[in-house]
Amino acid sequence: MRPIESVAIIGAGNMGSGIAQKSAQERFKVQMVDREEQWVERGQSIIDGFLDEAIERRIFREAEAEEIKARITGVVGTENIANDTDLVIEAVFEDFDIKTAVFETLDEVCEEHTILASNTSSLSVNALAEATGRPDRFVGLHFFYHPAKNRLIEIIPAETTTPEALAAVEQYCKAMGKVVLICKDRPGFVVNRFFVPWLNEACLLLEDGVASAAAIDAVAEKAFHIGMGPFALMNLTGPTIALHSTNYLAEQLDCARYTGASNLREMVEAGQMWEIGEDTECSDEAAAIILQRLMGQVFAVSAQIVAEEICSIEDVDRGAKVGLRWARGPFEIANRLGISEAVSMARSYSDIAGFDLPNWFAELTEPLEFSYVDTIVENGIATVIINRPEAMNALNETVVNQLGEALDSLNSRDDVSTIVLEGAGKTFVAGADVKFFVDKIRADAFPDIYEFTATGHEVLNKLENSDKTTIALTTGLALGGGLELALACDYRVGTRRTQFRFPETSIGIYPGLGGTQRTPRICGIEAARFAVLAGNFLDAGSAAALGLLTHLVDPSEVDQTVNLISNSGKPSNKYPARPADESHPAAAFALAFYSDANMAALAAGEYPEGFDSEDKMVVRQLKSLSRTSPIALSMASSLLDDAVATGENLQQGLALELERLHEIFATSDALEGLSALIEGRRPTYTNQ
Repeated sequence: MRPIESVAIIGAGNMGSGIAQKSAQERFKVQMVDREEQWVERGQSIIDGFLDEAIERRIFREAEAEEIKARITGVVGTENIANDTDLVIEAVFEDFDIKTAVFETLDEVCEEHTILASNTSSLSVNALAEATGRPDRFVGLHFFYHPAKNRLIEIIPAETTTPEALAAVEQYCKAMGKVVLICKDRPGFVVNRFFVPWLNEACLLLEDGVASAAAIDAVAEKAFHIGMGPFALMNLTGPTIALHSTNYLAEQLDCARYTGASNLREMVEAGQMWEIGEDTECSDEAAAIILQRLMGQVFAVSAQIVAEEICSIEDVDRGAKVGLRWARGPFEIANRLGISEAVSMARSYSDIAGFDLPNWFAELTEPLEFSYVDTIVENGIATVIINRPEAMNALNETVVNQLGEALDSLNSRDDVSTIVLEGAGKTFVAGADVKFFVDKIRADAFPDIYEFTATGHEVLNKLENSDKTTIALTTGLALGGGLELALACDYRVGTRRTQFRFPETSIGIYPGLGGTQRTPRICGIEAARFAVLAGNFLDAGSAAALGLLTHLVDPSEVDQTVNLISNSGKPSNKYPARPADESHPAAAFALAFYSDANMAALAAGEYPEGFDSEDKMVVRQLKSLSRTSPIALSMASSLLDDAVATGENLQQGLALELERLHEIFATSDALEGLSALIEGRRPTYTNQ
């Protein structure tokens, strides 16, 4: 099936305009469609408002905002959608009859290849698919508000949806940097299944006189580590939506407990919002009741979601953290609270609600274990997904160990020729978990840091020494350890959204997972200094010119490129030790500025001879170098030189990198730099 390049959004309201805006931001050709010109203009006005705000916040430049607007064409009438449209997303009122009437028209006007999708938060995707003339090319999409800001999306394939159509829609969503949950067609899907009854339970607590709305919000905020409680959230999104959603779930799931509370119904009928107030005080007994009922509901319903095979425990938690911005997901909260207590709360709620608590959860006695590395094998290509988007896929002990286990398994399989690494969401991997390092330094537990890093080296060597063709899909952000992981692969495929950076010297350490050794072997010592010492941000073009990115392609060409690489096999020369395009401005500057002859001057914080002290690029380099830890800068520079000295003996160079680990992490500057990153401040280095 052809890749999605042109999309049409039916409905120019808040959701439709948001989907149109986000699609245009990611350079899709967009049509925003509504019944009348005034509604199309209203949608364009909504987009203008959001983009104006983004300009004020310096998210976009004015020229970029104008380019986004230019990609959106206003269309009056569904019948006027362009013939070459690849995907049509219906985003009209949540009513089955209205939606199916729209799809009847779309079936008539759209070409055979066009995929149809419904942005629905609750309606049956299978039923909608049956109402179209193309059930094989139909999916449900649940965007979360605001679609241009919220990173979560639920994709709900119908039973009739072809794998090709699903793959095309998934690629479209990934191109927009979305965290994708593919889930089974059941009422509420994933997030709303547990979240909507949670809102209603808060209403019932208020109705029962347990505590005030403010107190219920306060207890919920503390228990779930969230910024807004249920009543504040309902005021933000509108009580009407909460009432409609909970009544729908009550009907579809035959659960009277979900029926909208009478106070919620009265609120909606009166057209009012919740009066929350500031009285957050309540007794310990009341707080315990609030805690038990809200948490018990979440645990019980989340257990149902998994029992019904709607999605995994990890995806339930992911939905809460990414879509709702909870600090922890339901099952992580259960582990933290204690499994026995969580099961007891869930059983109490299920008794009240009148359903059986699923056995898999009711019989738990030990904490749940989570998987953050997913593997899919198809036609000889194994895709390994680092699936921790709520933490930008950062490498902690669990992720590193699970990745190692996945690679061991795949390297031993005769039916796998290619291994592809991918990060969930808009980030490939954002380095190692910095808090781990800070905690270990403060606990004087250096052996733990060494063991973690040495294990990381072993895992990356499983890529380095694999007889499979290895590819990193670096189609988003790759920082520090994430970039080092990518460099261990044979190839790195990127798009215009690709960004690379080694931030280590600015946070008091050096790249310790092979960054000082593989980088100069790929792009040469000068370009490696440009990337590693100053921590320069590399856009896709610069990364490709240096050779750190081996393939720069359009997002629609990623899958095709992977197949082509897989067919061609391993590279003849993985480590050319020179930039791929020496004429590119970034490469040319690096070769001249970071030459051996200039390093003494740069180490002293001086301008190298022959360079204009007013040149913006030169000034930027000196400024960046001045903000690094002097010790880290010196060690990183020395290790880059070691890479040249050890030549083809990569393992010897990696051993030298590991040898200096204690030396760097024992410095005060390392603790200061890492702590400052966590605390969101600029570090103050003492060169100690």
